[in-house]
Amino acid sequence: MIDENGQMLGIMSAYEARQLAESKDLDLVKVAPDAKPPVCRILDYGKYRYEQNKREKESKKNQATTEIKEMRTSCRVQDHDLEVKVKNVQKFLSEGNRVKISVRFRGRELTYIESGRELLMRIKDMLGDTCVIDKEPKIEGRNYTMFVAPAANIK
Repeated sequence: MIDENGQMLGIMSAYEARQLAESKDLDLVKVAPDAKPPVCRILDYGKYRYEQNKREKESKKNQATTEIKEMRTSCRVQDHDLEVKVKNVQKFLSEGNRVKISVRFRGRELTYIESGRELLMRIKDMLGDTCVIDKEPKIEGRNYTMFVAPAANIK
């Protein structure tokens, strides 16, 4: 049993602990129910929950969230269109996001699947040192996909 000031009160029955908490207009909370004997604490539960939520919000605020952006292209993309798409990928990477680069194959284009891998490697070369390959190029259905991440994130 621990009181509201954090001092140990020793082992006591549940009835005595409840009476003590009620006499102080506070709540009796099991802090470690799996311990032998269970550890209980006298505290203001509303205030405890408020402070706990406040700590959780503070920790979420400090977390950096990374999104996965996607850039889709065809295997027959022209050079200038590809440059524009690569510029957008660089923007995503500079914001700290991972990028999924997909090359779509339509109809009979699927017979030229190796051109998709070549295109992905060309995109990687155009990006240069700003990124690293997170997941190697892989065929998923009618798409050839590769994940890239900012070079600073990988250690």
